[in-house]
Amino acid sequence: MRIKSVEERKALSLIKLRGYKPIKREKQEDAIRFIARIPRKKTRIVILCLLEVKVVGVAYVRKMAKAMEAVQAEEGIIVANARYTYAARRDAKKYHIELIPRTFPSFNIFEHKLVPKHEVVSPEETKKLLKKYRVEGHQLPRIKASDVAVIAIGAKPGGIIKITRNSPTAGKHVTYRYVIPG
Repeated sequence: MRIKSVEERKALSLIKLRGYKPIKREKQEDAIRFIARIPRKKTRIVILCLLEVKVVGVAYVRKMAKAMEAVQAEEGIIVANARYTYAARRDAKKYHIELIPRTFPSFNIFEHKLVPKHEVVSPEETKKLLKKYRVEGHQLPRIKASDVAVIAIGAKPGGIIKITRNSPTAGKHVTYRYVIPG
């Protein structure tokens, strides 16, 4: 299988980084659609790669919502090298659809030696962490949800991510960040 579009490379990168299990790939007239399984939640997700589209509007979001309903998926992702209208962003939240920005890279950023490992902290680990340090989540250092690493691992605002860096003096250095909208 030869990958032709940037959008498809971005989608495959997301599938790999987030640990989704691909089920099906379908070529449509103006898009490529992936159906994958989310192992942690045991649910399905639909990823729609829009090819040669300049503006993503409400029509694409509603088309995606129908595709999600057809395969009984709870979540969806639209990947496009285009801008998203305000109405599309609003409706995407309503239908649990994530819109990947055009600035998202089409390669794995974590393969670079200067980018540390990022992980989403589970709700159980979050409770232990906050209790251990006697803080609330919002008191941790912050990271924006628009950060490429945060998008790549699928962290949502209000969540906590764990960043593990290799340090010449400390060996491994672990830090936590609270994800804020942005």
